Amino acid sequence: MNRRTFTTAALSTAAFGTLRAADKANDKVRIAVCGLGRGMGHVGALLKCENVELAYLCELDESRLSKAMQMVQSQSGRAPKGVEDFRKILEDKDVDAITFALPNHWHAPATILACAAGKHVYVEKPGSHNPHESEMMVQAARKHQRLVQMGNQRRSYTMVREAMQKLREGVIGKVTYGRSAYTNTRKEIGLGALKPAAHIDLDMWQGPAPLRDDVAKYVHYDWHWRWNWGGGELANNGPHGMDLVRWGLGVEYAQKVSCVGGRYHFKDSQETPDSFVVGYDFGHCGAAWDDSSCNPRAVDKPAFVEIYGDGGSLVLAGNNGYTVYDMKGKEVEKQSGPTSDVAHFQNFIDAIQGKAKLNSEIEEGQKSTLLCHLGNIAWRTGRTIHFDPDAKKITGDDEAIKLYWSRKYREGWEPKV
Repeated sequence: MNRRTFTTAALSTAAFGTLRAADKANDKVRIAVCGLGRGMGHVGALLKCENVELAYLCELDESRLSKAMQMVQSQSGRAPKGVEDFRKILEDKDVDAITFALPNHWHAPATILACAAGKHVYVEKPGSHNPHESEMMVQAARKHQRLVQMGNQRRSYTMVREAMQKLREGVIGKVTYGRSAYTNTRKEIGLGALKPAAHIDLDMWQGPAPLRDDVAKYVHYDWHWRWNWGGGELANNGPHGMDLVRWGLGVEYAQKVSCVGGRYHFKDSQETPDSFVVGYDFGHCGAAWDDSSCNPRAVDKPAFVEIYGDGGSLVLAGNNGYTVYDMKGKEVEKQSGPTSDVAHFQNFIDAIQGKAKLNSEIEEGQKSTLLCHLGNIAWRTGRTIHFDPDAKKITGDDEAIKLYWSRKYREGWEPKV
């Protein structure tokens, strides 16, 4: 069965892919986890969730798959099925949901196929490789009436939710600006010979992306810094930070986006910038992403997210806590809570069973991801991007739309809704 035929067959499974027993309201949700790097966090969280059965684990790297199978067996007393190609899972009508912790270029195509096969989906951030994929993911969820949760898990953290509620209640007055600052000590990725090829199917790993001979060099992580598969730090941690900024400001779409910066720390094969600032204009308020991913900036220690108002500021420095300051910088309130991804996965399971609404439904999640896509487009074009919030399109820049709104796919792998 060739790629084109397999895709058609997978899409046809939608005919029998609807969930049993009214979305299994009184039964366990049978779920598959695909991608066992970040996906091991999915596995660990799901093992702690109620009403879940881990039915499949999927990973192209045999060593990862074997270790994960053993771990699940030891902790749950039951071994899930192991597969290397997630499309085999689409054929199993008894699987209710799939989580995807794959490279960015696979997020949307995999999600679209899974929705068409009648599966609910939990997909890691950013959820899409480009703005057009954002649109297609939402269309697929609506067309096939599937629940799709994005993995910006802070949406389910107790103290973060409390902080956002306090902003709505006016704890710092009228909100006017938000900033997310990210720092790290990422190393150079080199220029030399390729690493030995991992024991994986590199053809399948690349999937819908145009094939590259040097792909082995970037598996399993450095693909983040190459445009063919990733979107740099803005598409990596940006969806977390800018989601909180957007949530805190109560906004959806920016009208203007600008970006300045570059790859300053190393001369290597990384294509994405390591030090840069993105500015967002929402009309009545503004925001910024401030990135220094090769320098931890220990001197100023910027908070991950800060929301400013005319009566003070609210700072989200950790994953699940906040501090409120007045206009003179005096601490007014400080709260913190435990950090765990379990709540976000449990919310996904509860929603499938009709007990809750998704905390980060894909359309809402992709509004935050779009901010990151637009920031990258601004950097790659070297100019301010103007965006029409009503039409949800870039305006006055046909070149930016042509080059970066969508992407070129490998023949036979084009996602379709």
